[in-house]
Amino acid sequence: MSWFKTMKADVEVIFDQDPAARSYIEVILTYSGLHAVWAHRIAHLFYRKKFFFIARVISQLSRFFTGIEIHPGAQIGHRFFIDHGMGVVIGETCEIGDNVTIFQGVTLGGTGKEKGKRHPTIKDYALVATGAKVLGSITVGEASKVGAGSVVLEDVPDYSTVVGIPGHIVIQNGKKVKKDFDHNQLPDPVDDAIEQLQSEIRELKEELDKVKGERKDDHKTL
Repeated sequence: MSWFKTMKADVEVIFDQDPAARSYIEVILTYSGLHAVWAHRIAHLFYRKKFFFIARVISQLSRFFTGIEIHPGAQIGHRFFIDHGMGVVIGETCEIGDNVTIFQGVTLGGTGKEKGKRHPTIKDYALVATGAKVLGSITVGEASKVGAGSVVLEDVPDYSTVVGIPGHIVIQNGKKVKKDFDHNQLPDPVDDAIEQLQSEIRELKEELDKVKGERKDDHKTL
C-alpha cells in the first residue's frame, strides 16, 4: 500500500470508530493519536534503514507533542486507531495488525530485561480498552477484546474477551462471535464480586435488625 493510501486509511478509520469526528480538517489537525501514528510510520522507516538515532529523535518528539510513546521498532498495520491516546506506551518488539483500536493509558510492554521478542502481538480487529496492560511476548487474538484496567500476562485466543487482574477469559465463543462490544461495556468480575458482597452485607443487616427486634419484644414481655 502506498504512503498516500496508508495515511488516508489512518484517517478513515477514525471516522469509522469515533462518532465525534466531524471533518477531515478537524481530524488531521487535532487528533493526537493520528499524529503519533504518522510520526511512528516515519520513524519506523528510518529504524528499518538502521538510522536508529534519527528514528528515536522522531519518536521522542512525537511523545513530547502527543503524550503517546511508540518505539520506532514497533510494527504497526493499517487502520490503527488510538482513541484519545494520552499515556499510551508501545514497546519495541510489538506487532500490531490491521484495524486494531486502543484507548488512553494502554501499555503494550515487556515484563523484564529479556532479549528478542519481548512485547505483545496484537492481531487484526483487536481492541484494548482504557488503562489495560498487556505485558510480555504474548498474543491477543483476532477480534479479541481486553477490558479496561485489565492486566494480561497470557495469550488471548481469537474472538475472546479478557478482563480482570490478572486477566482471564470471560467470553470465548470462537469465530461465531460477531458482536462489537463497546470498551466501557465489557464484563467486569471485580464489580460483580463487589455487588455480591454488598448483597450479602444487606442480608446480614436485615437479619441483625430482625434479631434486635425480637430482643426488644422479649424485654417488653418481661
